Parts: sequence; structure tokens; C-alpha cells
Amino acid sequence: MSISLVKGQKIDLTKGSNGLSELLVGLGWDPVENKSSGGLFGSLFSSKQAEIDCDASVLMLNSNEKLENKFDLVYYGNLRSKDDSVIHKGDNLTGGGEGDDEQVMVDLKRVPDRIKKLVFVVNIYDCQKRNQDFGMIKNAFIRVVDLKGNKELLKFNLTEDYNGKTSLLVGEMYRDASNEWKFNAIGQGTNDKSLTEIVNIYK
Repeated sequence: MSISLVKGQKIDLTKGSNGLSELLVGLGWDPVENKSSGGLFGSLFSSKQAEIDCDASVLMLNSNEKLENKFDLVYYGNLRSKDDSVIHKGDNLTGGGEGDDEQVMVDLKRVPDRIKKLVFVVNIYDCQKRNQDFGMIKNAFIRVVDLKGNKELLKFNLTEDYNGKTSLLVGEMYRDASNEWKFNAIGQGTNDKSLTEIVNIYK
């Protein structure tokens, strides 16, 4: 049975899991519907404007919570880590449709020892030019599935008001002191305008 997490909640992934390793991380969101046909809000939430290109990325951090090199960033421009422990399944340009909008495959056993944390972030592509923020997004979530049994382990629904925020630190997987993997539900909105700005935090 899947565990529904709240912000700040941490749970074990690998402790007592009998070899849990191969995971699917699904991230999803929906654009807010157009509820007006005219005026300022009608223009803002027109069908064209509601096609918001959110991009999910994974930062693979070392023990100092730093990104050592560009190959430790997995995103639409670099779909695989060098060791194939993290694989991005591709970019969704609109957020339309049911279920996951973007998916990332993670093989915990293949993650190099130097990597202590995987941070999952979502940002809005070209948000300044398009005048878009996460106040125009609803139903955002992250979920983790055990691929071996095709079983959803956890789901974290982001329910806060992210109006004005242009990126989200959604969640993270990290090694604890006993080298077991845990998941932390973060759900923190930031004002970073691009993936580059997010990456600069971890340099």
C-alpha cells in the first residue's frame, strides 16, 4: 500500500526492503483551467498561456551537498548519468494528460558511493519571458514506484500555494549514516528563474 507523505516527512526506502533498488520516480502537474473568457484573467489563463513547460531534473550531490560536475545533473539536455544510475525518460512540454508528466528511473545500487543525495527539482522553462509561475499549476506530485513489483511505495502531493514561485524543490533521496536510502518530502518553492540558477546553489 502506497504511503501518502506530508511536507517534511522522511521514510526509509531500502532498510528492511529485501533488496529494493530499481525505482521509478514520477512527477506530475496540471495547468490551471481557463475560467474566464475576457479581461486580464482571461488573457492570463488562455489555452495558449496555460501550456506551461515544466522541466523535472535530478541533482546528484556529494557529501558536501555539491554538484561535482555537469554529468551529475540529469535533465532534458542530459538524460543519463554517466553510470546509468539515473535515467530521465524525456521532456513533457505542456503538463497535459493524466498520471506522470515526466519520469526518472533510479537504480540505487548503481549510484556511485561519492553521491549521497539525489535532489528532484521542477522549474518552469523560460518563465520570465512567458510570465508564468507555479500559481498557474495544480495537482503537483512526486511518487516512487518499486519497478520489481510495479508497486507504488509513496506519493507526496504538493498542496501549498506556490503563487509567484518559479521552481520547486520537490523531494530528495539520501543515504543515511548506515548507508541506507531514505526519501524526504520537501515541497519548497523558490524564485530561481532557471535550472542554471538552481545549479549555481549547489556549486
